Amino acid sequence: MVSNEQLSDAKFKELEDFIDSLVSTKGELIRVLHKAQQIFGYLPKEVQYFVGRKLGVPTAKVFGVVSFYSYFAMEPKGEHNISVCMGTACYVRGAEKVLDEFKRQLGVEIGKTTEDGKFSVEALRCVGACGLAPVVLVGEKVYGRVTVEMVKDILDEYK
Repeated sequence: MVSNEQLSDAKFKELEDFIDSLVSTKGELIRVLHKAQQIFGYLPKEVQYFVGRKLGVPTAKVFGVVSFYSYFAMEPKGEHNISVCMGTACYVRGAEKVLDEFKRQLGVEIGKTTEDGKFSVEALRCVGACGLAPVVLVGEKVYGRVTVEMVKDILDEYK
């Protein structure tokens, strides 16, 4: 369930002011969605409807863009979002085992958030750091050559 704090009137007003500041809204859907996710932290259906109405774009198109691009999230992410690269180099060097260990230790599946809201886990296609494979991102921090044995220590940094 979405809390009132997450979808406050102030946040909708901030997004509306951003949209209204654009010289033209034509072709600005992705830019507006980036801003909306920055404001709200994710893009629930209420925000997608709002964006569609403000831009004069069908909600189905908004949803299509949000669901197509892996950057956009339709569920809230944890305070610390853990992303495991599953690109070819990372995969062949054990990324799947690392991802499984994060899921096991946190008790969550890919795309989900721990009950306390502290961590979320996701798999990425490629982060472009193949020389460091397997790669894990926690927020903006990059961890390279991650092994299953390193997972506990990485999590402990954020507990």
